[in-house]
Amino acid sequence: MNLSEKIQTRQAKIAVIGLGYVGLPLAVACSEAGFSVVGIDVNAKKVARINRGESVVQDIPDAQLAAVVADNRLQAFADYAHIPDVDVVIICVPTPLNKSGDPDVSYILAVGEVLRDNLKPDVLVVLESTTFPGTTEDLLAPMLEESGLKVGEDLFVAFSPERIDPGNARYHLQNVPKVVGGITPMCQSLAVAFYQTIIERVVPVSSPMAAEMTKLLENTFRSVNIALVNEMAIMCDKLGLNIWEIVDAAATKPYGYMKFVPGPGVGGHCIPVDPHYLSWKLKQVNYNARFIQLAGEINAEMPIYVVDKVVDALNADRKAVNGARILMLGVAYKPDIDDVRESPALDVLRLLELRGAELYYNDPFVPSLKMNGTLMTSLPLTPDVISSMDCVVVITAHSTYDWTSIAAAAKVIVDTRNAVTDTGASARIFRL
Repeated sequence: MNLSEKIQTRQAKIAVIGLGYVGLPLAVACSEAGFSVVGIDVNAKKVARINRGESVVQDIPDAQLAAVVADNRLQAFADYAHIPDVDVVIICVPTPLNKSGDPDVSYILAVGEVLRDNLKPDVLVVLESTTFPGTTEDLLAPMLEESGLKVGEDLFVAFSPERIDPGNARYHLQNVPKVVGGITPMCQSLAVAFYQTIIERVVPVSSPMAAEMTKLLENTFRSVNIALVNEMAIMCDKLGLNIWEIVDAAATKPYGYMKFVPGPGVGGHCIPVDPHYLSWKLKQVNYNARFIQLAGEINAEMPIYVVDKVVDALNADRKAVNGARILMLGVAYKPDIDDVRESPALDVLRLLELRGAELYYNDPFVPSLKMNGTLMTSLPLTPDVISSMDCVVVITAHSTYDWTSIAAAAKVIVDTRNAVTDTGASARIFRL
């Protein structure tokens, strides 16, 4: 039986490498579609939890994971011992920026080395990790071919960017269209056939590079538009205008406009990171991606603007930021999730700490947080706690927050999300 037949009959064995917010939902979806799945992650504690049916990502409930684990459709391992037995490998490892701001594809290359030494013939390898254009064809595929297998003949390689939006109840893995780019027509055919078993709509593109570029365009679009509205917020502040009123008014236009709102910065793995992959790649061909770099600078400077707002708010109350008791509401990078990666809250906290503030936070999704080696714990959000603070700073507008009660108990609020809309609040409110 060839690989195409194995995929169609669900007899192909799947390996998902990396069991985070991308890999675990994919592994569960493949298991529920009838495949036998091996999940691989270097974090042994995470592997143990998954094998107990305990989810490690918010989007997969324990009961859903436990069902496929109990049926032996999904097993997790902290090593690569099962790679020689699998037919399809999906790579979902992290791709951060290093300290110099350059793409770090070391996790991809490490996986590539293991696969090179362990793959059997007639296997499909798909990279889902976000990366710069050319990674799949110029780095991963040549490494895999060192095994003696030939791309398009007995080794099939493709790129399909992840489009997971953590915490989004409306759009999830199955109902978000899947872009797929294979190196050869057969690579494309097999990758499309595989994803059609778990995704409602698959969108083929001409090459892995086209698929890689698609992902970067999506998130660069968001980064640039967020930067634009953030700069508009600063302009409106200087002109004595309300940016929130203006954004809402502009959004009434039924064509040619898409609503973006300002905030304290951008967070998560994608938007703060992905545009830099494209900017870095363009430098290799002597092109300066000025628009991308400018957007990144504006978004990165928003925490400074927020801290300046806090200073102004405290000054209006005849208090200094040095020694002020400040409560941060929300440290996750977006509402109703527990992910603090690249969260602007972290930058705001660091900047306020440098100014001598006494810092506290509340986040119902993040019970503890490490800041500069110090463990912070989420305070209970009681009226007494709120009223004991010199300033409350709204960073993440979790849906569980009772803004009316918060505004009634607080002395001063710096609201970066336009969350506190109660005009009868006793607190003085300073907005972006």
